[in-house]
Order: sequence, then structure tokens, then C-alpha cells
Amino acid sequence: MRLFTGIEIPEDVKNRLELLIERLRPTANLKWSPVHNLHITTKFIGEWSSSRLDELAFALREVTGPGPIEVEISGLGWFPNPQNPRVFWAGIQSGVADLAEVANATESALERLGIAREDRPFAPHLTLARVRQPVGLNAMRQALANLDSSNFGKFAVSQFHLYLSEPGSSGSVYTKLYDFPLARA
Repeated sequence: MRLFTGIEIPEDVKNRLELLIERLRPTANLKWSPVHNLHITTKFIGEWSSSRLDELAFALREVTGPGPIEVEISGLGWFPNPQNPRVFWAGIQSGVADLAEVANATESALERLGIAREDRPFAPHLTLARVRQPVGLNAMRQALANLDSSNFGKFAVSQFHLYLSEPGSSGSVYTKLYDFPLARA
């Protein structure tokens, strides 16, 4: 089983991001993320035995968060940088410190199960597209320069989820397996 933990994005925010993607899709030959898959990853777990799923869920129940988190999706950018882009993303502008607290608590809980910590700092974002091969981005950059707004909405987060990621004919299919509240114990 290929697993990760993450935060669900509400439909109204996904709808605004879908409008952006529809506008940008014709401007660059990128691998665009299906809007229904958009989420904020808090921990990529990777392959995990289904026979140990209950053990994993038990460890995640121990993760405490700061309670509801106000998150704002705003801003667009490139990883690792605009000159050598591999990922086009929408940014997280509020709730970053609280999300980092959840990610760190998740890292600590799962490290006890032998799951390695990330070797790079937590950088919450929504992956909108991936650059799979060198491609011209001038038309897309021009379209981005002409955007009225890159603010996609605010919402409150009260839980995180354990997701299963399975390959599908048109990309990965994500299924929520468990929900975990962010309220402090």
C-alpha cells in the first residue's frame, strides 16, 4: 500500500483552482494534477504493509495538533525555482506554522514505527502541475502575469487524513482511509 497523510481541500477552493487550471492548461504542455486530488501533504509514508495498517493508524491517533487551523490558499510559484521548474504550485499563506506543527508531530509518531523523517523542511503547497520534460513556458508566464487574483480562498481545518494512493488509468486515485482530529488532547 502506498500511503500519505494530508489535509483535504474544500470544494469551493478546488473550484477556483480548477478555473485557473482550465485557463492555463492550453498555455503549456504540463502534467496537470486532477483537481479532485488536490490536498496538502503533511507526510509521505510510501509503501506500507496492509497487515500493519492498524499499527499505523494507532500511531497517527497519537498526533495532536493546535486545534482548528485557518488556512489560506494564495500565490503561485515553481519548485525548485522559476528558471528550472519541475513543479507548479499554489501556496499556503496562513496556517503554515500550525501545519508545520502537525507535520512534525506526524514525523515523530511515525519515526517510532521505522518511517524515516523527511530530509527537507516542510513546505506546504498544492501541486497543480509537474514539468515532465523541457517545455516552453512563455505563454503560461504571460497568462499568469495577466491574472486578476491568485487568492483561492480560506478555510478551517479540523482534521487530517491517512490516504491510500493507487495508480489509475488517468493518474493516481486517492482514497481516505482514516480521519484524525487536530484538537489537542
